[in-house]
Amino acid sequence: MAIDQTKLPERAILVGISTPKLRGRLALEHLEELRRLAETAGAEVVETFMQNLQAFNPSTLIGEGKIEEIRQALENQKVKMLVFDEDLSGSQVRNLENRLPGIKVLDRTGLILDIFAKHAITAESRLMVEIAQLQYIMPRLTRAWTHLCRQHNGGIGTKGPGETQLETDRRLIRNRIRDLKKKLQKIESARDRAAEKRYDIFHVGIVGYTNAGKSTLTNRLTGADVYVENKLFATLDSTTRKLYLGNGNSIILSDTVGFIRKLPHHLVETFRSTLGIAAHADCLLEVVDASALDYKEHLEVTQKVLSSIVDETIPRILVFNKAESASKERREELLANYPDALQISALENIGTEALRLKFIDLWNVWAKKRNLKQQEELKIAEGWTHE
Repeated sequence: MAIDQTKLPERAILVGISTPKLRGRLALEHLEELRRLAETAGAEVVETFMQNLQAFNPSTLIGEGKIEEIRQALENQKVKMLVFDEDLSGSQVRNLENRLPGIKVLDRTGLILDIFAKHAITAESRLMVEIAQLQYIMPRLTRAWTHLCRQHNGGIGTKGPGETQLETDRRLIRNRIRDLKKKLQKIESARDRAAEKRYDIFHVGIVGYTNAGKSTLTNRLTGADVYVENKLFATLDSTTRKLYLGNGNSIILSDTVGFIRKLPHHLVETFRSTLGIAAHADCLLEVVDASALDYKEHLEVTQKVLSSIVDETIPRILVFNKAESASKERREELLANYPDALQISALENIGTEALRLKFIDLWNVWAKKRNLKQQEELKIAEGWTHE
């Protein structure tokens, strides 16, 4: 029986970059994350390259010698896709594709956007993805529409007259972005109103690096059926579930899209709507993969993104998940450096009861404040009544 070639995964070669600021093991970890991104997008990674640079080549990002090495590998492996772990300008993509005819050249952001597009389910996430795609495409409109269509999957058009229409194309994209943002703003306003109505229930926003196990933890705590897969960005849309604490009390947990290193600023801005759930929360549950080699960088990335969105006074619970996969030395290191954090395993249901007790303690503090506020509001109302 003949194999349907259209259903086979695209074969890809990856290129990582080592710079004076990113050397050795850290550069390799970044390249390994690119591999996971490519596999999440559905590619089969057949080979990887690491380019050591003092400064980026403005024309092709990497040097001519490395391009020749990659050309030979592409031919020998019969690969048609090349993915870089750095963002490429439109001219760099064009120059690379001119030097490597017939090869599709992508960068890290383009790969992430492809994953986002595949995983967007709700109207809100689809709007966010399309805005991000258009913002990514616009500065790269330096070639004919055939290239644009490949990147955006025909979302804007299928064919066009080429570069003579460049300004018209950009104006159309700007108008489309404006219209999409208006639609997204309406959804955000509706969420804000819904959040205001939930002032009488304790709200926990779950945040963390992608694939830290946030969805698995939500399932474990609430008995929900949030989609879980061992891939980066397995879920893109936020999910909200209720957790019963006992004695008739309950809280709500809201999972959010995971963070990732090198996430471009405009992507963070675009997904501020989903992350805005965290801004409305009474408490943040920050989930970190305890077994990750670069867990400190995961923490740094998460906290950097949150700093521009969330009030620093919001209580936080730090949880190191996947403790069952962490070495004894790692667990001891975490205990020494983060004594107030919890080490748990959502998969094996270890430490989740301690987390539930943390929720109860915070709920009690929140309930006292809520009762005082209600009493103050009642006094004000009675004062008006007496007048």
